[in-house]
Amino acid sequence: AVPIRSEIKVGRNDDCPCGSGKKYKKCHGKES
Repeated sequence: AVPIRSEIKVGRNDDCPCGSGKKYKKCHGKES
């Protein structure tokens, strides 16, 4: 998956924009 940076603003409790269907904080949010 491509890391999402400042292009898309997403809250930690919103769905991750990577399309996994998980919350951002449980998915790519943990990397930032």
